Amino acid sequence: MAKHNKWSKVKHRKAVVDKRRGKVWTKISKALMVAARNGGPDPDSNLTLRYAMDEARYANMPRETVERAIAKGAGGGDTSNFEAVRYEGYAPGGAAVVVDALTDNRTRTITLVRTAFTEHDANIGASGCVAHMFQFCGQILIEGANLNDEKIIEAALEAGAKDVRSPDPLPEADEEAQWIVLTDVPSFNAVKDALEKAKLPIAEASLAMVPDDKVVVSGENAQTVSELLEALEDIDDVQKVYTNAELADE
Repeated sequence: MAKHNKWSKVKHRKAVVDKRRGKVWTKISKALMVAARNGGPDPDSNLTLRYAMDEARYANMPRETVERAIAKGAGGGDTSNFEAVRYEGYAPGGAAVVVDALTDNRTRTITLVRTAFTEHDANIGASGCVAHMFQFCGQILIEGANLNDEKIIEAALEAGAKDVRSPDPLPEADEEAQWIVLTDVPSFNAVKDALEKAKLPIAEASLAMVPDDKVVVSGENAQTVSELLEALEDIDDVQKVYTNAELADE
């Protein structure tokens, strides 16, 4: 029975991971189609498409799926009329939340987003109500064990990064850890390429809304905010969810 129970848990975790990966790939496919439709299929002349392709690569999205999405967008196979929309609001504990979506039906999307906010004791605010608490910039996540803090900082700053946020405290040997490298938008690709050439393990790289300061949220509020973020990310129209909440470990 113990072995069966353990295998059931493993299968459950795998199912959760597969479901999340599937949702991420679906969102990236939509971004690829829209970018290719609006700017053409060549990433050298279409930066939006290049950024989406980078996200697909770091998400381990199959090349065939990427190429199919680009071809569909550039070749007219995508007849939907997606537009970018942004929603902003306040979550429990004083946290700010920014939601970016691609939608072909604004009424459907705002209804789903508003429901997620309402069900988690949060409120949607006016446009611009919290966006000023964030900076739009390049964000590169480096993750792995046995990484050298000084090497990462040196490589990033020499390439033009504006900030490197090291894990605090620094990990012991063989421990997984994450570094956050921030760039301005024009320097994003150059920094990313330099870090790849330095053989540093990039887990994610994208243009993102990065908060100027974090708000520590604890207790029941932390649980509610976590559930809110998950509910928003589960909405098919939603592409990205950003928050300045730092959820306490408990």
